[in-house]
Amino acid sequence: MTINLKFKKVIAVMFLGSMSSFVAASAEDSAGLAPEATAAETQISFWDMPFLKKAYIDSTPADRKDGIAVGELGVDGGNKNKIVMLVQEIADGKHGGYDSLLIAHKGKLLFESYYQRARVNLPHFQSSTTKSYTSLALGRAIQMGYLTMADLDKPLVSFLKDLDPTKFVDGAEKITLHQALTMSSGIRISDEKREEFKRTPRRLKGQGEVQAFLESSAPITAESQIFQYGGGQSNLVMQVIEAVVPGTAEAFIKNELLDKMGISNYRWQTSVSGLPEAGQRVSMTSRAMVKWGILVINKGKWQGEQLISADYLAKATSSVTKATEDWHPKNFFYGYFWYQTNITAGDKNYDANLAWGGGGQRIITVAELDLIIVITGADDADTIMTQVSKIILPAFAK
Repeated sequence: MTINLKFKKVIAVMFLGSMSSFVAASAEDSAGLAPEATAAETQISFWDMPFLKKAYIDSTPADRKDGIAVGELGVDGGNKNKIVMLVQEIADGKHGGYDSLLIAHKGKLLFESYYQRARVNLPHFQSSTTKSYTSLALGRAIQMGYLTMADLDKPLVSFLKDLDPTKFVDGAEKITLHQALTMSSGIRISDEKREEFKRTPRRLKGQGEVQAFLESSAPITAESQIFQYGGGQSNLVMQVIEAVVPGTAEAFIKNELLDKMGISNYRWQTSVSGLPEAGQRVSMTSRAMVKWGILVINKGKWQGEQLISADYLAKATSSVTKATEDWHPKNFFYGYFWYQTNITAGDKNYDANLAWGGGGQRIITVAELDLIIVITGADDADTIMTQVSKIILPAFAK
């Protein structure tokens, strides 16, 4: 994730392609239901979506027959007054530019709200939250036996058969899946080389992307294999998924994850390599994000079926390394494309796992409270975690 993203530039291409399509929907303010994008609105840029005439705030979310159980805030958990007061402030723009806030507790969606350009049926750009989905796709491959936990410590190139190792920089052959997943591969590619990639996209087709990375990087050393966010490391993981699953990574993700969770309204773009994007350029509805949160908080199970290897998910959501860029909060740690932190709420502390993308995209799970918080936004300052700590967690604290 890159903080202070130039969102319009990022999103300008986001809606050009898709692995799925929207279902035509009715307009805003229909019978008091959550606002929906019209068929025409689904075809325009996110940035051209008209703002809602008024924020939609619902403490008794409707059962949309989408596989998410619903309940009532205050009755099934949570302090309703605290939450409603907060979201009214969000709607008034007092906490930045956010598009939705949803809260699920003890298996039920208890609160749903949309502001600005958001609609219940409109997939919202995910930015680097995409990396967390890529991680779970790898966990699905492990659950199905296409990889093992031991494979995480094997050289990443051992799974890729179309490479020429004679052209690798020193140390490239030793990069493991574990290191790529923890942003510690050691790959360092200069801006000049990256510009060269842009001028020669054919070079990046298929496993040519990996070849280009591993022959264009500075030498890989023990000193370079420390946490450094970015570097196309999520692309390396997607390349391994493509190599080990039957068929394609695109079909695998659709059939073995999205379809099983009943997620059909999404956008997952294709990268220059021809594989699914691994680090950005995916869009999900806010309710679909709740489903990903349910999958994580239930230790990889969806409606009783073990979709993600429990062992893998435990590792992915553990504090493997420290997140060290200056834009990372001081108490943030990193697992396999998932963040971990400790959130103070009043006089208590809670461990939380986060999928986090620039602009405010978040899936936050707090296992001790059986709590899932989903947030979408387009906010450069991205300060919403203060309100999560001050208001939302205390509203559900034991």
